[in-house]
Amino acid sequence: MHRKRAKFARSPVSRRGTTVAITDLSYVSLSVSSSIFSGFYMAHLRTRPTLLSLAIASITAVGLIAPVAAQTAPAPAPAPAPAPDFTVSGNIGVASSYVFRGLNQSDFKPAVQGGFDFSHSSGVYAGVWASNIKWLKDFGISSGKVETDLYFGFKNAVGDFTYDVGFLRYEYSGSTTPGATNPDTNEIYLAGTYKMFTLKYSHALSNAFGNFDSKNSYYVDLTGTFPVVDNVTLTAHVGYQGIKGPLKSVGSYTDGKIALTYDFGNGATIEGGVTGTDAEKDFYTPLGKKFIGKTTPYLLLKYSKTF
Repeated sequence: MHRKRAKFARSPVSRRGTTVAITDLSYVSLSVSSSIFSGFYMAHLRTRPTLLSLAIASITAVGLIAPVAAQTAPAPAPAPAPAPDFTVSGNIGVASSYVFRGLNQSDFKPAVQGGFDFSHSSGVYAGVWASNIKWLKDFGISSGKVETDLYFGFKNAVGDFTYDVGFLRYEYSGSTTPGATNPDTNEIYLAGTYKMFTLKYSHALSNAFGNFDSKNSYYVDLTGTFPVVDNVTLTAHVGYQGIKGPLKSVGSYTDGKIALTYDFGNGATIEGGVTGTDAEKDFYTPLGKKFIGKTTPYLLLKYSKTF
């Protein structure tokens, strides 16, 4: 038997409008491959970027991005607020006893103290301070139980040197005993501080602290303040109280103090020290009381705040 040879019918295949006759499988494969390659090549030619188009695109992109970057840049930090011309501060303290110029003012009993200070950037300042006392009543001078200090002055610095000049009034409550000298005292003072040392001179414009005929009495003192370790300061002080007039020989004396102060921060401090004098014992001992110029340890807890 003879098998009839199969014949491939001609089939038209369309490629971009051109009819291709396929007569065998190998030709079909070659034709299809060629068509695919040509399609990819033409697509590449249509989409391939040129150097000029890349440059234009880059410039356009930078132009679009730059304004955004400028808009999102962080704002400059605001300028610090200028320091105020006026400063007001307050302080309050509790002391184991109140010692002034080496003499105990509260009969060795606790004292509550406090005050306010006002200062201007020009160097002008003023303030008020008060404490309870007992010495006026103990000595029979007056019935006063409160001391109030009123002061004002001017303070300025030149390099490491600071000078301070001012006026201070010690005013005592209560009425003066008949025959006694009014204890209210007015003083002017001048102080100079160089680094750790302060030298101060105070001059009485009135009778001094109830001593009769004692106008022009004075007090001169030297104080050194030395840092020891973090937050701890050592203070050493020596002073001389000169009493003018007929009481000069018994009323004048030298006093000294040494103390340590610890700063807790935020305005809180604690001070502990010891004071003493060479004052005339008979003159500075109230009837039935202790000698107010004796060597005395003390403790002071204080809090200050600037408003």
